[in-house]
Amino acid sequence: MEYEVILIGGGPVGMMLAGELALAGVKVCVIERLKETTPYSRALTVHPRTLEILDMRGVKSRLIRQGRLLSRGHFAGLKTPLDFSALDSTSNHTLFLPQSETEKVLEEWALSLGAEVWREVEALSVHQDEDRVDVKIAGPHGETTLRSAYVVGTDGARSLVRKHANISFEGTDATFTAILGDAVLSDLAPMSVISRITEKGLVSIMPINDHIYRVLMIDMERRNVSKDETVTLEEFRSSLIRTTGSDLGLNDVKWMSRFGNATRQAGRYRNGRLFLAGDSAHIHFPAGGQGMNVGLQEAMNLGWKLAGAIKGWAPDWLLDSYHTERFPWNTALLRNTEVQTLLLDVTPPITELRSMLANLIQIPEANYQIAAQISAMDVHYAPDAEAPLHPLNGKRFKDLTLKLKDGQWINSYPFLNKGTFLLLRFHFNEQNSGQWETYSNLQVVHASLAQADADWNDVHTALIRPDGHIAWAISLSAPNPMQMINEGITRWCGNIKE
Repeated sequence: MEYEVILIGGGPVGMMLAGELALAGVKVCVIERLKETTPYSRALTVHPRTLEILDMRGVKSRLIRQGRLLSRGHFAGLKTPLDFSALDSTSNHTLFLPQSETEKVLEEWALSLGAEVWREVEALSVHQDEDRVDVKIAGPHGETTLRSAYVVGTDGARSLVRKHANISFEGTDATFTAILGDAVLSDLAPMSVISRITEKGLVSIMPINDHIYRVLMIDMERRNVSKDETVTLEEFRSSLIRTTGSDLGLNDVKWMSRFGNATRQAGRYRNGRLFLAGDSAHIHFPAGGQGMNVGLQEAMNLGWKLAGAIKGWAPDWLLDSYHTERFPWNTALLRNTEVQTLLLDVTPPITELRSMLANLIQIPEANYQIAAQISAMDVHYAPDAEAPLHPLNGKRFKDLTLKLKDGQWINSYPFLNKGTFLLLRFHFNEQNSGQWETYSNLQVVHASLAQADADWNDVHTALIRPDGHIAWAISLSAPNPMQMINEGITRWCGNIKE
């Protein structure tokens, strides 16, 4: 059977990418060996930048209805919280929501757009040649081979796609392990929060609902246990007693897992027609709840680029930009998780360092900087070397309030719901070049700012990428803006028109 893109792995990243591709009219299929969406909570945090990109696709509201908004986060569990409410965003908060619910919403979205999901199917091999990729699969009806133009591995740390693409996975092995689980703790008052680090270890307890709590423990007596050793109820209880002084009324554990601080990254995110995203591209200690979020942001970066290659409008350099844009930011992510794991030590020098850092991030500017990093609101890409210089080039596109020509006020993100480029024109008295309206992958909006904005006051016209970054902006003082616009559209959107 022929597809344009096959995704191996149907977790949140695979479903997000499936939705992105289906939105662009790409024939896409997801291969997933599980019968249904994971029943476990796993990743609980949807960060501000992820909420922004989901808002661009009209999906954010579906998630918010099922979760809990929080204005605060943490760095290495320091006593001074990170203040997300200070971020310059309409999503200046995190969403506390079990991964199982996030996956369901993303799968429903992808299916509604025409993506196919093959469950209880396992990929056995991936082979590419110059023209296509063959994927051998096994399922309830036996073995068969699927073909596609591209394959993306969203299949986790042991990625089959990464191995068959001969891509290295460089980094360090785990130096300690921790325990994670969802438990009923009847001695705690509803919605209690515990965060504690002592010579016995670290414990963090957050309420998932009135009855179930997420428990993370680094038990100093058990920190050298292999990640592959199964966590037992007895171990969970004894570690809870050591780290808190009580079992807190533990009477049921819904799910338990052991994980380590191994830190690795793929040497490259692309080999020919094979790509990597999410945990197949990088693994790290889940400090700050960043892992799933980064994977979703990668899916947003890659989806429109793959679609452009398939539809024929993407310039040759665009697919390669997936690696060049994401690799350095993910490297920074690995470094910040490594720093956080260093701060989880219970020795006196680290304890003192934690106290010093907690005091430092009481300074608003320092708090903002770390909050922006953890939430990925600081992500920006290198400016296009062929675009006119402007401070906004490559930066994240925030949700502006626009005043349209008919006087209507509207937020800008809904214009990105279709996954196309957005050409924002703030000065349009010149004779309009109607040819822009004929691009199938470009939406043209003539508007003015509803209120002054220091970043945007000097913008004549800007091209917003489908993933919510600014391809280029043109200054009001530009000598020949019409020529710059035409050249910029041709460079980024190709020559394919309706």
